[in-house]
Amino acid sequence: MPILDDGKSMTVCTGGSGGCLESPQRTMIGYAVRCNIFLPMTAMNHSPVAICQRLHQVRYEIRGELARRARELEAEGRELIKLNIGNPGAFGFRAPDHIGRAIAERIDETDAYCHQQGLPEAREAIAALHRSRGVAGVGPERVFVGNGVSELIGLALRALLNPGDEVLLPSPDYPLWSAATILNDGQPVYYRCPADSGFLPDPDAIEAAIGPRTRALVVINPNNPTGASYPRDLLERLVAIAARHRLLLLSDEIYDGILYDDADFQPLAPLAGEVPCLSFGGLSKVHRACGWRVGWAVLTGAPVRIGEYHHALDLLGALRLCANVPGQTAVTAALAGPDTITPLCRPGGRLHETRRVVIERCRDSAFLDLVAPDAALYAFPSVRGDRVPAFDDHRFALDLLERENLLIVPGSSFNLSERNHFRITLLPDAATMAIVFDRIERALQRWAGSCAEARSVA
Repeated sequence: MPILDDGKSMTVCTGGSGGCLESPQRTMIGYAVRCNIFLPMTAMNHSPVAICQRLHQVRYEIRGELARRARELEAEGRELIKLNIGNPGAFGFRAPDHIGRAIAERIDETDAYCHQQGLPEAREAIAALHRSRGVAGVGPERVFVGNGVSELIGLALRALLNPGDEVLLPSPDYPLWSAATILNDGQPVYYRCPADSGFLPDPDAIEAAIGPRTRALVVINPNNPTGASYPRDLLERLVAIAARHRLLLLSDEIYDGILYDDADFQPLAPLAGEVPCLSFGGLSKVHRACGWRVGWAVLTGAPVRIGEYHHALDLLGALRLCANVPGQTAVTAALAGPDTITPLCRPGGRLHETRRVVIERCRDSAFLDLVAPDAALYAFPSVRGDRVPAFDDHRFALDLLERENLLIVPGSSFNLSERNHFRITLLPDAATMAIVFDRIERALQRWAGSCAEARSVA
């Protein structure tokens, strides 16, 4: 295939075999040949498109390299058990019929954009829920509906942060909170929630971490990834800290109805009172409707404190026009309809029985410890260092994937410095979870054997 090169540009002729060019130019020129495109010579020498530098600090292993490797293995024909995402629909759960009918009955009314804060009736239903929880005076004007809580977390931090501002985040955290802080020019500052305290934070340590640039305190309750449910007295102390230091409280409560045994959920906003608080909820988890992308944030606190922040959220909401309108038509039916999550969490219910298997298998294991999850859709076991001294959570997760066809998430992916935890979702049925722990135990026995051999050689 002849190529005419005058030193400034390159013309690729469309005749011939095209076999004379080698990578990396071959792909680009091959495309040009098929499309009969004239390529400037300088285009052949450009470096890759540069990306935002902040992205180098962002991690999201829940859908990261392990998940990409899992897709490769599935393409090869491997059958995997994937425990990396709390996605109820992928495990056979369905959104309740009555909220699906609510969408179907009004689908013909949902072609147009709605108000940037959401449909009025959806916002009123959300406000009514918060009033029923003891939040005085909250109305639909304080409610922002988004395309899932994930979108609203980004908007909330974009409306708040200037470059270098700090956000207090739990460790472990749900990594979107860290990512959204970084991508909005903020700096995460982590407060520890260690296993030996039931994954609950120390308020004194939180207050000691506050500096002149601290703007917000994030609380994830019920907690992902640990399953902790925060008691009222702890939350009251966090509110007092926010009041003393004029912090915005950001309370991620997406798992508010998923509770086991005698656990209670205490919403933060009623305790916050006049302290500015943005509370997040949605349909994804309690109502098993992840794909509908319906979340909300409710802004409470003294009007003089929250007025400008409300306007900022409204502006950012307007820039993206509105949230998914069909999904919003399900909100009233979801919040005013029957409770469909509690039966799943009681003894005999599917989530409860899977959780029971996890607790029992960790209790019987020679290698694992577990703080039993009180809430949410996850367990966060740890591997005993005295039994597997060289344990590394990421290498272990890769070993499970490659050798046991099991996908989990390393604990350090949740911005945890220790590398002895991993997260699994409670969404598989109990029988499947028993198989999961058979594979985990087999892998841990291999690891423990390798450590013993290494010590004997040394």
